[in-house]
Amino acid sequence: MRIRIVSPVTMRRAPGVATRSVDDRRQVTVESVTVQAGPATIECEFDEVMAGPDTVARIIEAEHDGCDAVVVNCFADPAVKAGREVVKIPVLGPGESAMHVAAILGQRFSVVTVLESVAPIIENHCRMYGLAEKLASIRWVNIPVLELHGDETRLRVALVEEAAKAIEMDGAHAIVLGCTGMTGLAVEVQEGLRQRGHAGIPVIDPLEAALKLAEALVSLHLSHSKRTYPYPPAKEIVGYNIRPAAVGP
Repeated sequence: MRIRIVSPVTMRRAPGVATRSVDDRRQVTVESVTVQAGPATIECEFDEVMAGPDTVARIIEAEHDGCDAVVVNCFADPAVKAGREVVKIPVLGPGESAMHVAAILGQRFSVVTVLESVAPIIENHCRMYGLAEKLASIRWVNIPVLELHGDETRLRVALVEEAAKAIEMDGAHAIVLGCTGMTGLAVEVQEGLRQRGHAGIPVIDPLEAALKLAEALVSLHLSHSKRTYPYPPAKEIVGYNIRPAAVGP
């Protein structure tokens, strides 16, 4: 099984290829590529739009290269729906994946993200995904994406603090980390919450959630419905050299 991570921002350099065993019968190869044109980070609607064209191109490329699924490496899920239209393999977004997992694991969930400017995007996506009634709150650590790894201790402390507030003040039963730049911190945040008296509160890593759902869909031989995500109609598109694998009438 081959899953390709497409990073829709230019700040992330592709880390190469990782292979991990799923069971005794098969392995999953996780590959990673980065867009060549787009914003350094995605922290607003403008950034999301600017990330779209090359992200779609990389999704088409992944299917052409024989990958079994694609995960777009950003919590805002840029170009995920467009990507589903232009390929037949599963295309997963970390935001949609993580929030659905959180809705399964708890009555209500909160998202802890980077900046206040991102909150409206997450709220709108949550409504679009049919999860608005499950959303307890959106909180932020006030650390821009480009600074997330400048002081990881500061980031961990801020995540635990805002997650605890979401539980104590907003009624959250589960926590979603609202940026894939926070990947790898879910276990530490969960432990920090336990130390503050909030044992048993799941903390979801969005990129890992999307990768695991991608693995599951490929194993189940499932992909998105072409009735929901039909191939685009054939027409001229000026200025972009993007060609879907197939097009509609």
